Amino acid sequence: MARKSDDSDQRYHKRREREEAHRKMLPGEDDAPLPPPVEPIQGEGKTKRNDPCPCGSGKKYKQCCGKK
Repeated sequence: MARKSDDSDQRYHKRREREEAHRKMLPGEDDAPLPPPVEPIQGEGKTKRNDPCPCGSGKKYKQCCGKK
């Protein structure tokens, strides 16, 4: 039975480490502000598969809104 609690303790500590690492990546009050969001691209004509997605996600159309 002690083994089960050891496994849960290890999972708990790994999760806390991941959360802490994520918090360190976020900008704080002293850091520079985030850049403004990307404006959606106003397309001229039909969007092709390998063009940037017009929604502004930065992905290719085929990997974003063009998925079926």
